[in-house]
Amino acid sequence: MASHVKNMTEGKPARLLLTFSLSLVAGNVFQQLYTVVDTMVVGKYLGVNALAAVGASDWLNWLMLGVIQGLTQGFGIKMAQEFGAGREDELRKSVGSSAVLSLLSAVVLMALGQFAARPVLMLLQTPGEIIEYSLLYLRIMFAGVPIVMLYNLLACILRSLGDSRTPLNAMIVASLTNIVLDYLFVLGFGWGIAGAAAATLIAQAVSGVFCFWHIRKIAFLKIEKEDFRLQKDRTFRLFVLGLPMAFQNGIIAIGGMIVQFVVNGYGVIFIAGFTATNKLYGLLEIAGTSYGYAMVTYVGQNLGAGKFERIQSGMRAAMGIAMVTSIIIAVCMLVLGKNILGLFISGTPEVVEQTMQIAYFYLAVMSVCLPILYVLHVTRSAIQGMGNTVLPMLSGVAEFVMRTLSIIFLPMIMGETGIFFAEIAAWLGADVVLVASYFKVMRSLMSTRRPA
Repeated sequence: MASHVKNMTEGKPARLLLTFSLSLVAGNVFQQLYTVVDTMVVGKYLGVNALAAVGASDWLNWLMLGVIQGLTQGFGIKMAQEFGAGREDELRKSVGSSAVLSLLSAVVLMALGQFAARPVLMLLQTPGEIIEYSLLYLRIMFAGVPIVMLYNLLACILRSLGDSRTPLNAMIVASLTNIVLDYLFVLGFGWGIAGAAAATLIAQAVSGVFCFWHIRKIAFLKIEKEDFRLQKDRTFRLFVLGLPMAFQNGIIAIGGMIVQFVVNGYGVIFIAGFTATNKLYGLLEIAGTSYGYAMVTYVGQNLGAGKFERIQSGMRAAMGIAMVTSIIIAVCMLVLGKNILGLFISGTPEVVEQTMQIAYFYLAVMSVCLPILYVLHVTRSAIQGMGNTVLPMLSGVAEFVMRTLSIIFLPMIMGETGIFFAEIAAWLGADVVLVASYFKVMRSLMSTRRPA
């Protein structure tokens, strides 16, 4: 297992980032199967109302997931820096402290989710015919918050050490589990939306156990009892890194819920079409997310090792790779998009046609503008890897402001078509902040440059 750990402070940046990212891309493809298979089963076998119900709960569910991922990714930044600097004792203490903080956070988030689910769905004016289904889905998903936290923490530990292969293998096993359980629970047992949610959580638990089993085999990560003791300075530093990222994801999700509020006013068919494309959002950004994870690890390790020039060369390599990838994905979606969307939509020919028109137009808009999103992922992650999570958080605020203003005013000008451009406006707003922030942080870093 230890052979999967990768030191990214030596070797050609482009090759390191590509090899590290390929496993992440593959892993994220399998992780997306959670969402895609759930949506296919729900949309095809339970109907448009069920698909709309899952869609109406999407952003609230993503809010929870975003907070969890933000916290654990922030913790992972410190681990990557300590691994790059060769401070194994400090690394073990950070892992132990992160585990305790993650457990405490999971309990709080689980309680908040259960309490807020119904009021938020009502606030979003979720249509009456689907609200109970949405609520059932969210109750089950929020009950599994500790499971989701477990996997995300363990995956971040592995990625911080340069190991992207084990999370990939975990996702393969979990995705296969999810597919089997989806059909068993939804079609075999007739559990409906509840079955789809339960299948997702059980599969995530499998991936968490898989990662934990392999982490135990890493010799320098033998955690002792004293490593779990929270120390004031370490706890503060972990939260300084994690909380801004959690807030960043949270405020982005709140912006998404405002979008969902507007979308809900256009009826069930519009919600279903919008949901079908949103379920492909993960596939659109899958490589960008992976390059982002790679940059956090790459930059964090090289910062810890004091190799600041390698951060710049890595950024150039990552941006070039990201641009080429985003264009390829965009072309594929424009050509194959209708065929893929057809997997999620069922009903009468008229309903299918109306839903497809909405879904494909939204998909085309996002595909054409995909390079903007990839700049966002690479730049934001590079800044985070340098230990600055406040500026990326501000980019999340910019994203929120642009998404909110666009969803309010663009429909007044363009009608329902304006809704589809709110996401693009949000990406652009974040990019403006992030690009300026990257050069600012890089100049500051180079001014303190020491010999590598």
